[in-house]
Amino acid sequence: MFHIIKSYLKFLFRSKNEHGVHSPFVFDLVTKCFYDEMNYPKYSILKDYRKSLLENQNTIEVTDFGAGSRVFKNNQRKISAIAKNAGISSKNAELLFRIVRYFQPESILEIGTSLGLATSALSLGNKNAKITSLEGCPQTISIAKNQCQLQNLNNIEFVNTKFEDFLTTDNRQPTTYNFIFFDGNHSKNATLDYFKLLLPTIINDSVWIFDDIHWSKDMEEAWEVIKNNPKVTVTIDTFQWGIVFFRKEQTKEHFIINPNKTISSHLFERIRI
Repeated sequence: MFHIIKSYLKFLFRSKNEHGVHSPFVFDLVTKCFYDEMNYPKYSILKDYRKSLLENQNTIEVTDFGAGSRVFKNNQRKISAIAKNAGISSKNAELLFRIVRYFQPESILEIGTSLGLATSALSLGNKNAKITSLEGCPQTISIAKNQCQLQNLNNIEFVNTKFEDFLTTDNRQPTTYNFIFFDGNHSKNATLDYFKLLLPTIINDSVWIFDDIHWSKDMEEAWEVIKNNPKVTVTIDTFQWGIVFFRKEQTKEHFIINPNKTISSHLFERIRI
């Protein structure tokens, strides 16, 4: 926890808003998407989805192939507790919805479904997109699938698999994803493995988002490796996420941007498991 607080204070000191951005591409993204204050009707669907999970007191056994938990001491966990401590925050769910809405990707890959809170934001951002969501835990992905069906989110294919098994399968379809949300194994080696395995699938307009880039020192090291890859042109550090672009027409630049116009306390909304 001390590492995250230290990293967050450093982020606040170094981060900028739209006035510190000179790239037209990033400026438009910040002003028209990050700082879009419209109250979209689909936000209510995100809130209803979250509310139903927070009210669910059932206990499940979680299969965890990732970096472990800072909150839970064993794998027997209440669904409400997972939603509260491990799910994407309300603000970030709305931001993820706006980012997908802004770029309108046709094909989306999500690595790490959990209970589907982020999945629902991806789906609502573009109902015409084909979404493939991967999850190693059969219990959580079952809940996500049922919840999305209740909300009529029908553009999602849920795949219960180890991430590395899916990503190394020759039959993976489609081979190109316009948008990838990495929210699975929050360890340096796994993150870089997924990055390398998926790098051949990029197109010029691909958008990749890595969750929890400041979760640990190892994750920060992974983020630096990703930023320095020659195929990466523009990155945005929002503290919670590292957003990656491969646009060849862009000069290589790295931005640290607060996704909120005012200093945010989102760090303290939850402690990821």
